[in-house]
Amino acid sequence: MPMKFIELPRPLILASESPRRAQLLRQAGFEFQIIPSNVSEGFRENQSPESCVTELALQKTKDVAEKVSEGIIVGADTIVVLDSRILGKPADRADARKMLRFLSGRTHEVFTGFAIITRPENKIVTNFERTKVTFRPLEDWEIDRYIEIDHPFDKAGAYGIQDTSAIFVESICGCYYNVVGFPLTKFYVQLKSVLAELAS
Repeated sequence: MPMKFIELPRPLILASESPRRAQLLRQAGFEFQIIPSNVSEGFRENQSPESCVTELALQKTKDVAEKVSEGIIVGADTIVVLDSRILGKPADRADARKMLRFLSGRTHEVFTGFAIITRPENKIVTNFERTKVTFRPLEDWEIDRYIEIDHPFDKAGAYGIQDTSAIFVESICGCYYNVVGFPLTKFYVQLKSVLAELAS
């Protein structure tokens, strides 16, 4: 049996169906179960991006934690922000096209919030990460072709930096994995702190 990078005292549960978050957790050496939450994603008017992602992440995590008697449950939420406008997942092809045209040639911010809940203690921790991403100017045919190839309807801002839209990105400032959908380093450091408290 391969050695784990970090030994957890109880099962780790991902409250998300996101294949990208699951892939990143596996990349970091974690074994986990997936129990998706049933929380619908929505934003309150005039809500800050930080509050938006941490609140939604916590709601998702709590939803799953209620079904678990013992474990470490983690949930997350990602949004794209430009000109104080929050971009979640596009509703359809036209919405995706509109979002990508809005991002074209400009610098936006990607926020991912995450929450950790331990059961049975019900210890709750939340945090978030922010990364700046600059797109080169995009031609309309490139946008249409990308949507046709990658169908980015399950991605905040209508793009996934790990797919074909990588050729749209001129530069990033901050955590790359945050843009993919989960800030691995910040999560790992936070988890170590939670585990230290559980052991004390």
